[in-house]
Amino acid sequence: MITSKDLHFLYKSIYHQVCHSRSIIRRLVGSPQRLAEARILFYTERFRTSRNDKQKHLFLFFLIVTFYILIFSLNAGANENIKVLILNDAYTKIPLKNERIEKLGSMKGDLLVMGSHYTGNIDIWKGDRGLYIINELPLEDYIKDVVAVEVGQDWEMEALKAQAVISRTYAIYQKRMNGDLIYHISSSVIHQVYKGNKPNVRIAYAVNQTSDEVLTFNGRLIEAFYHSTCGGKTEFPEEVFGKSYPYLKSQESTCEISPYWTWEKRVRFAEIGKALNISGIKGISIKSYTSSKRIKQLNIATDSGTTVINATDLRKALGWSALPSTNFKISANGDSALFEGKGYGHGVGLCQWCALNMAREGKNYKEILSFFYPGTIIQLYENH
Repeated sequence: MITSKDLHFLYKSIYHQVCHSRSIIRRLVGSPQRLAEARILFYTERFRTSRNDKQKHLFLFFLIVTFYILIFSLNAGANENIKVLILNDAYTKIPLKNERIEKLGSMKGDLLVMGSHYTGNIDIWKGDRGLYIINELPLEDYIKDVVAVEVGQDWEMEALKAQAVISRTYAIYQKRMNGDLIYHISSSVIHQVYKGNKPNVRIAYAVNQTSDEVLTFNGRLIEAFYHSTCGGKTEFPEEVFGKSYPYLKSQESTCEISPYWTWEKRVRFAEIGKALNISGIKGISIKSYTSSKRIKQLNIATDSGTTVINATDLRKALGWSALPSTNFKISANGDSALFEGKGYGHGVGLCQWCALNMAREGKNYKEILSFFYPGTIIQLYENH
């Protein structure tokens, strides 16, 4: 008869193999033959008993069925794909909601576009405003390629793991929101940067170690905003996106190791006027601040009066790198404006350079994520 000791051993074995050694299980899924081998080993190691023991055979049958279900559930998550709209200097436009588009064709393999290699399926679409290239590939492969360009490949392992979790969370969230479109997410900073296949051993390890892990709040995927450099304090989401989130607060942290900890930019009034479609600019001054002391609104003085614009709109119009953040001081200098600022990006959510600094101080990726997304819980995507 099966003893309580046998049951306890089986429970611990399944729990360990399924919950803590998921990579081992995935390797077993490589072929039906290996699954059969796993079943035989599982059978012979613990149940060397008489064929007449029907109770034990029934229990074994139930155990094997459960084991198969768990394995194929895990494999289903691993096989999930994502469709990425490729945006670069040659392809700059995003399909409009009501734009007429038609599929011209598809290819599978390796496509070289402006120095970047894209693997998987490539779909070419034609719309009213031009061509659109969409790369469909396995989700976990995509996450590896995103992490490779979003942060430094030689960064601390815990910082890489933190980036893997938020990039995966953000991607799956966007996929759910855009499931009816021909693409799920774009390859630019509009969403998160993706420049094709970027194999790297350390990053592959970080992604594999956090495989299928996502951030949730009250059982739901979060919108995992992140940015490069906060300049010492992150921003409230409502100041940037017009919406508050219970898991996104303004946090103080240090990112002095970032090359964008401080910066200085000089921009001619003519360039600002061209970007904003405003003529005759004579000067710029600060009108208001956000609650984290970033610039909220600016006064644009012209020959015909004063125009008020949002600092985030100015940054978007000039270009993200031309004005790295809205955390700046401004002064007029002849026909130009001098911006002296701190940080890079919108400032909401995880600060990548702060995360690196925390990892260097000994924090693990779960501690880093808990700090920037308070109240969230890490869950496995296939179980969510």
